[in-house]
Amino acid sequence: MAPVRTRFAPSPTGYLHVGGARTALFNWLYARHTGGKFILRIEDTDAARSTDQSVQAIFEALKWLDIDWDEGPFYQSQRLDIYNAHIDRLVAAGHAYHCTCTPEQIEAMREKARATGAKPRYDGTCREKKLGPSSDAVVRFKSPTMGSTLIEDVVKGHIVFSNDELDDFVLRRTDGMPTYNFAAVVDDVSMDINTIIRGDDHIMNTPKQILLYHALEAPLPIFAHVPMVLGNDRTRMSKRHGATSVTAYRDMGLLPEAFINFLARLGWSHGDQEFFTRAELIEKFSLQRVGKSAGIFDPVKLNALNADHIQAATPEHLAGHLKPFLEARGWHSDDEAFLHGAIATLQPRSKTLLEMALQAHFYFSEEITLDEQAAQKFLTQNVLEPLRYLREQLAALPAFGEKDLETVFVQLMEKFSLKLGKIAQPVRVALTGTTVSPGIFEIMTVLGKERVLARLDKAIGYIVAR
Repeated sequence: MAPVRTRFAPSPTGYLHVGGARTALFNWLYARHTGGKFILRIEDTDAARSTDQSVQAIFEALKWLDIDWDEGPFYQSQRLDIYNAHIDRLVAAGHAYHCTCTPEQIEAMREKARATGAKPRYDGTCREKKLGPSSDAVVRFKSPTMGSTLIEDVVKGHIVFSNDELDDFVLRRTDGMPTYNFAAVVDDVSMDINTIIRGDDHIMNTPKQILLYHALEAPLPIFAHVPMVLGNDRTRMSKRHGATSVTAYRDMGLLPEAFINFLARLGWSHGDQEFFTRAELIEKFSLQRVGKSAGIFDPVKLNALNADHIQAATPEHLAGHLKPFLEARGWHSDDEAFLHGAIATLQPRSKTLLEMALQAHFYFSEEITLDEQAAQKFLTQNVLEPLRYLREQLAALPAFGEKDLETVFVQLMEKFSLKLGKIAQPVRVALTGTTVSPGIFEIMTVLGKERVLARLDKAIGYIVAR
């Protein structure tokens, strides 16, 4: 059997949406699982709607997801000579013909069919005229009028279409551009694509494409039409269900591996397992485990899965993903050890990188702002002396590890007859400006002696000035 060759062929008319990303992922996973090739093709023959901005947005999304391609990107707009050569071949073989019927004539044909209860369609007026090419002529495929076309689909099973339901569809428009069905088949044949994995909204295109394969005397690929991605109300995904652009989820603070994991589970399963690493997805992915039911996009589940991936990641891995969120707030850190230490304390309480960045404010702000309500409640006269004592003992420490800090706090609590909570919360406010943070010894270790002493000085000054 020939090595698997899959493809992802988006139209650059907007951003890469969730359904498109899931299609790209399934093709990529199958190619990687089987040791095959994954080809990227840009279907940009719709010149009015295709933009370079959209092309770059697709590349950006795929790069974030780390979905790489082995060949391409190929652009349909640069392959017109190939399509025209195949048009000539089909016309010469009697499988296609030129048609000069106007749009008004075609609409009249459809209205006549509707009036009789028939399917609105082109009636074949030019089918046997043997017209030559002209500026006002399209090229149509001469569809068979009898028999049926069978789709043997890996996911959907056997689907039969009656050929008399198909009209003589257009292959090339009057502007010289090929239509989707024709260009896609020519590309897939010439690129040796032998496995086509795509959304089941393409099923209605497949019988036309199979007829084209037969006319071109090309072997049929394996078809796998995967279920649609729906919102949690089981309607087609739209903005009312949340963002649909892949990069919007990146900007919300999701990890690419979490989003990949979530996309893979939209229509595919492996037992009851929910959490997958990228390597596990490649190892376990198969078309046989793709279900027939639509995948339901659940933002709550996505965030929970993202939190799981954040917990499972190393601070070193998270650092590169977190930096853009810190830099967007004007926070920069060239001290990688400091950044990794801060991330380690924030991981357990962060569902997204955006949350982590917001919680990291006290690590990266040169001057923290005391929450007035918290300061009024905890930075009071009765903790002034304990804070001064703490500052003095910390300044004298030769080492600033968690054990060293714990020892100082034990001595302080004994000296002033205080429980940990009575001193830990004022210290937390002094160091972070708020009452909520990771463990007090953890954050002190990460902040380091110099920052801790400076912030204690500011808190002491606040109390004195009250």
